Amino acid sequence: MIIESILFNQLEVSEDIIRAAHDMGFEETTPIQGKAIPIILQGNDIIAQAPTGTGKTCAFGIPAIESVDTTNEKVQVLILCPTRELVIQTTEELSALAKYKRGIRTLPIYGGQQIDRQIIALKKRPQIIVGTPGRIMDHLRRGTLKLEHLKMIILDEADEMLNMGFREDIDVILESVPEERQFVLFSATLAKAILDIANKYQNNPITVNVVHKELTVPTVKQYYLEVRDSNKVEVLSRLIDANNFKLSVVFCNTKRRVDDLCRDLQARGYSAESLHGDMKQLQRDNVMSRFRNGLIDILIATDVAARGIDVDDVDAVFNYDVPSDEEYYVHRIGRTGRAQREGVSYTFAAGKELAKLRDIQRYTKSKIKLIKPPSIEDIQENKLSGIIDDVKAILAEGKLTKYTGFIEKMLEEVGDIEDENYATSLEVAAAFLKMTMDKMVMGASAEYSVEDLAARSNYDTSKIDGDFVRLFINLGRKDELQVSELVKFIASNCNITGKEIGRVDMLDKFSFFEIPKKHLGDIMANLVGESLKGRRVNIEVANRKQDGRDRQMGRSTSRRQENNGERRGDSNRRQDGNRSNYRSRSNDKNNR
Repeated sequence: MIIESILFNQLEVSEDIIRAAHDMGFEETTPIQGKAIPIILQGNDIIAQAPTGTGKTCAFGIPAIESVDTTNEKVQVLILCPTRELVIQTTEELSALAKYKRGIRTLPIYGGQQIDRQIIALKKRPQIIVGTPGRIMDHLRRGTLKLEHLKMIILDEADEMLNMGFREDIDVILESVPEERQFVLFSATLAKAILDIANKYQNNPITVNVVHKELTVPTVKQYYLEVRDSNKVEVLSRLIDANNFKLSVVFCNTKRRVDDLCRDLQARGYSAESLHGDMKQLQRDNVMSRFRNGLIDILIATDVAARGIDVDDVDAVFNYDVPSDEEYYVHRIGRTGRAQREGVSYTFAAGKELAKLRDIQRYTKSKIKLIKPPSIEDIQENKLSGIIDDVKAILAEGKLTKYTGFIEKMLEEVGDIEDENYATSLEVAAAFLKMTMDKMVMGASAEYSVEDLAARSNYDTSKIDGDFVRLFINLGRKDELQVSELVKFIASNCNITGKEIGRVDMLDKFSFFEIPKKHLGDIMANLVGESLKGRRVNIEVANRKQDGRDRQMGRSTSRRQENNGERRGDSNRRQDGNRSNYRSRSNDKNNR
């Protein structure tokens, strides 16, 4: 049964809480608040399924504050969160809720902060602790945190804590608290591991959830584009240029993808920064602060790192990679369309990813509309419109005397009707407009000028005999590459099945494989430049004459061709090293 929103003053909470909620702009509860708050206030254990953006912090925060005995200076409430950002965000919201309640002290505890400072803060006897599992464990081992008087323990975003490998820490913490305590568990998903924790540590819990159709934000317009991986940067750039988004969040599935995309966008002149778990806490704090203050236009993040993003005026969310789980899609697009503002989300998908996108549509019960990438004309029209608006604003402001003298001087130089360089004032204005447009549309570097996207995947196959084409790839046995791995790599990144791939010849430092020539454009567009076995992939159409001699003459020619391939592979490695020398120094793990 769906419980409709009710007023905060209809809840059995103190006037101080109602007053604080009103100051925060809350009058009505969200569905999860309306369901969970009464249950927790009654002292029941609860399993609440609620993703980010549904008001879950108030759902457990209000009962937590109400449960505190201000005459008791022992720790009474412990809230575990997966990330430092979420700890800080939760602590700030609890402080706002307890604004009018005297004697309640809340302390955030997380990694990356000096532990000596936390030990000093713990001596001030906070009743509510909000922390990450690792740092809470550290204090328990040191004996600087005592939980024998704990009345309530709360797990927020329990699924993410398990995904991040905190299961053992959670078990140790839960076994360290009194048996007579209330256990509140919030999670976006109710996987088996979550239910295992509930069965082991909770007492007759009540399960509540938000129905799927309430998970998405109704003010978010959702679109998707059929985009191959090699075209994604270009399409993303066009969407940003064609819409003048002020703040955007781009989601990638791995840390490496985040760093690669950030580098590509910065090279194109965009104000972009990355956010993921491999960054130091000070770096992450600095990036988030600059994004909130509008000093960064584009934030590129993984799902886990973005859990702490709470910025109301994000214009657009881009799913650069289709998320691995439907819940992640909901979390991502929930970063825009907040505070009753309109937002927009774009998802890039191709091939087998389109089936995953259909699953997301069914899960969210929403329509994700197919659109085409903006054309060059769309970008030019948008830029032109923006320039005209800026000019109108400058004209309305006035104060142009300093510049009119330069224009008058220019008109004197080119204004003689008998002069071959004659130009009217209208033509001079048009020349300035053209100069401005050329700079804006072409971008910061001619190397990244906008090109025809279709040209990237249109390969002329008319000169290829037969139905199959034989391709060269710069990886072989010495890269510890197996035939099955190569087939899997091709099939998983392209719209081709393993059965369609023909003969595969695996040599030491390079290989050959055959495909139906109708798939040539797809192969080239999606595989060239990708990473396999830690190397950048290069694929070329094999030289048919050499390939024929290889089959006729056997090993001797094969060795000569392998030597040629080795030299070609070495050249490719040198190019790879020049292009991504510092990339290889970074952590190569693809964990979220």
